[in-house]
Amino acid sequence: MASPIYSQIAANRRRTVVLIALFILIIIGFGWLLGIFFEDRMGMLLVAALFSLAMTAGSFYAGDKIALWTAGARETSRDENPYLHRIVENLAITAGIPKPKVFLIPEAAINAFATGRNPERASVAVTSGAIERLANEELEGVLAHELSHIKNFDIRVMMVVIVLVGMIALLADWFLRLHFFQGRGDRDRAIHPVFLLAGLILAILMPLVAQLIKLAVSRKREYLADASGALLTRYPEGLARALEKIAADKRPLRRATEATAHLYIANPFGGKRQILTRLFSTHPPVEDRVRILRNMA
Repeated sequence: MASPIYSQIAANRRRTVVLIALFILIIIGFGWLLGIFFEDRMGMLLVAALFSLAMTAGSFYAGDKIALWTAGARETSRDENPYLHRIVENLAITAGIPKPKVFLIPEAAINAFATGRNPERASVAVTSGAIERLANEELEGVLAHELSHIKNFDIRVMMVVIVLVGMIALLADWFLRLHFFQGRGDRDRAIHPVFLLAGLILAILMPLVAQLIKLAVSRKREYLADASGALLTRYPEGLARALEKIAADKRPLRRATEATAHLYIANPFGGKRQILTRLFSTHPPVEDRVRILRNMA
């Protein structure tokens, strides 16, 4: 029987393909609607196909840069932060993966995330609050969790989700704004019924669809990353204590968004949006994660 880690890696590769295929189908569907409106179905389908391919390529090859830029992270050198680099390097050696690039997020809240398309092209970002307020074993636990995401290829799925879900949301908004354009050959600015229906459906359902796609990444990846991280450090209590500190910290990350929230080790909104976060969060409850980690000790 395959180990949970290798099963997760295989599942993450399949999820990446499914998410990209779903996005391409949705964009081609938009192209078909455009073809109805402009009476040029083949032309619009070709434009939609090219657009979807360009966006999927962009999400695959530049999604990590977008995530890091959105978080306000900047790359830090070994000379600037030898303590952080030493921990990351030691954990990477233990995990058997290349050392990822190290980024610092200038935020007082405690949090971290990893991104990239594979272990050879990965980055880990940590808030300044995590470095300042976590003990050495706690910070090691957090970073081991993030390096486990890298080793398990979770980062590839999470990165693709950011760009593709965000682009679908933008297109939904664009459909609703088509009434600003003129009609076919006349001065009437009324929106075409097909666009009105499609736009309304997308505007209503897109927040839910975005959450469902992110949930498809699975909360189980967090439990597995917790367990894998604890095996790296051989000290589950370190990550358990770090998670308790993160849960007690009510300060939100200023640049966290709904599109990037699933990247972080825990809810980046602090005390905000607690009810919705509980219902739709891609992260399992912290108390459950802490209990499981302590049962490993």
